Parts: sequence; C-alpha cells; structure tokens
Amino acid sequence: MRLLIVEDDDRVAAALSGVLGRHGFDIVRARTAARALDLMHTRPDLVLLDLGLPDRDGFEVCSRIRKVSNTPVIMVTARSDLSARIHGLYLGADDYIVKPYDLRELIARIHAVVRRSRPDPLAAADGEAGSPAAGGGRADGLAGDGAGDVPGAAAVGRVVETRGLRIHLDGREVTASDGRVLALTRKEFDLLAELARAPGVVFRREQLISEVWGSSVQSASRTLEVHVASLRAKLGDPFVVQTVRGVGYRLSAAGAPAPPISGLGGDGAVADDDGVDASVTELATAAKRRRRA
Repeated sequence: MRLLIVEDDDRVAAALSGVLGRHGFDIVRARTAARALDLMHTRPDLVLLDLGLPDRDGFEVCSRIRKVSNTPVIMVTARSDLSARIHGLYLGADDYIVKPYDLRELIARIHAVVRRSRPDPLAAADGEAGSPAAGGGRADGLAGDGAGDVPGAAAVGRVVETRGLRIHLDGREVTASDGRVLALTRKEFDLLAELARAPGVVFRREQLISEVWGSSVQSASRTLEVHVASLRAKLGDPFVVQTVRGVGYRLSAAGAPAPPISGLGGDGAVADDDGVDASVTELATAAKRRRRA
C-alpha cells in the first residue's frame, strides 16, 4: 500500500516514514503543497496530509486533491478545535487525527479508511463479470474471477493470487496450483481473507484479533498464533503468511521473493529479522509447562 506523507518537518516525516515502512507501507513524501499535488500522479492509496505547510494551507490542498481524485485523505494536524475538523471533513477529508497521536491508532485509521474506500463486494457481485464493478482490474491486487476458470471458484467474485494459491474471497475457498480446494475452518479462512485485503501490508495482532474474533488481545492472542500455525500447515507453504516480529502478520504479495532460508525456524515458520514465529510445537510445549506449573 502506497502512502503519500505531506509533512514539512523533516524529523517528523523521517520518524513516521520509518515506522510505517516497517509495517509494510510504501512511503512517498512531500515537503510542500505544490510537491504533494505533483506526486498525486504516483496514485497513492492514501494521503496523510499535514495542515501547516509552508507554501499553502492544507485545507486547500485537500480541496484540490478531491477535485481530481477519490484517493482517501487523513488530515494530520495539531489543530484540535471542532470547527477545523468539521471544515476538513466538508472539504473531502476521510478522517482527521490530532497531534500528538498514538501510532497504533494512526495505523488502525489508515486500514479503516482504505477498507471503506474499496468497492462494496456485494455490489461487485451484482456487476458484470470482468467489469470494474465486478472487481476486475483493481489496483489493489484483487481481480475478477470468471466462471469455470478454476475448479470450485465462485462464478463472479474477487480473487487474490499469491505463491500459486488462489484465495476466492466471495466463494470462501482456497485452491492450490493444481486446482485442489484446501479444507480450511471458518476462522482460518476469515483470518486469511483479512490478510488478503492488502497483500504485503502488515496487520497488527490487535487488528486481526478484533476483526476475526471480535475479542480482546488478552483473550485471543494464543488463539491467533494457533490459527496461523494451522493455516500455514494446510496451505503447504510457510512463506504465504509471514510474521513481523512484535507487530503482526502479512500475506505475501504476488511476485514477492521468499524470505532467506535463515529466516526459517525448525518447523518452517516464517520469521523476520528479529526472530522466529511461534509454531505448533512451541505452543504445545508451552501448554505442557503451564499444566506442570
């Protein structure tokens, strides 16, 4: 997911770019309003727009963006008064966050705004096969699925492809490269489908638990790890669902290279630079230790 950060403070921009980059976002940065408008040709998925720019007010930038693009805009500013927030929303901003803010909240808002900006899957199912309304030719990697091209696929729907697997989001099926339909539980598919909303983007553990289980992190954290381990085993490829240590998980983007061999644990679980993800064996061992205690 490409983010355009419009921020004139180099220190703030550098810190923000570093954190968001580690969460899987592709960052483009503009220091001025003029540069931000020029960079709209790069077709970012979302614009983080600071209002205090040196050459032009951020409200004007938002208004000009909205005249030429439906790209989601989140205003990021120190102005906390209600009138400023209302004005920004009327000009076309999709959300508004006030400095100082928690980065976890910002990342959650980014995902929420992008999710809301995507076409309604129910409306897409009513469109013609292969048309934009049916999901064809989408820039976010979701493609229309024609009838009969893959055994067990939905006649019309969204499909995400990665590492030889086809995830049929509307048909709730996953097919292997040889056409076999893989047997996943309802929650395993829900977890995979959530990651497939944005391949290559890191989803925080808290977000996955909230979206898939509707529970708190404390009550479902171990459940998430068990489902990830089981999902990897059933998919037959440990590189499909990748761990970002201390943050969460991401679905391997189509065409992305596999992590280096050094990033694999003994059970084939994918790890990042900081360590190895919990495996089924490790979870079982931890459970035995708790029983002994």
